[in-house]
Amino acid sequence: MHEMSIALSIIDAVAAKAEEEHAKKVNGIELEVGKLAGVEVGSLKFCFSAAAKGTIAEGAALDIREIQPVGVCSECGRRFSMNFYYSTCDSCGSFKTDLVSGRELLIKSIILEE
Repeated sequence: MHEMSIALSIIDAVAAKAEEEHAKKVNGIELEVGKLAGVEVGSLKFCFSAAAKGTIAEGAALDIREIQPVGVCSECGRRFSMNFYYSTCDSCGSFKTDLVSGRELLIKSIILEE
């Protein structure tokens, strides 16, 4: 389950920022996770609560916003919703499309207690 390693990485990054800011506790973390990032959100939440035990992030609220995949067509320039990494343009049918969002895994914000 790679969600545990992701959770541990999030805690490491958040703990480092908390230390830099001289915070005593992390009260909340907001993440953005793309639907095509290969992350199971439910598993990530479970792993986060387990991985946070005994850390500065123990008990922190984890708010995860899922990002819908969006592609752009190289032929007609149209932006459209994608369901998979490789999709045809829903306007012109071209296969020359690029995924421009939906793979994100970002720490958007951290709520710290001084």
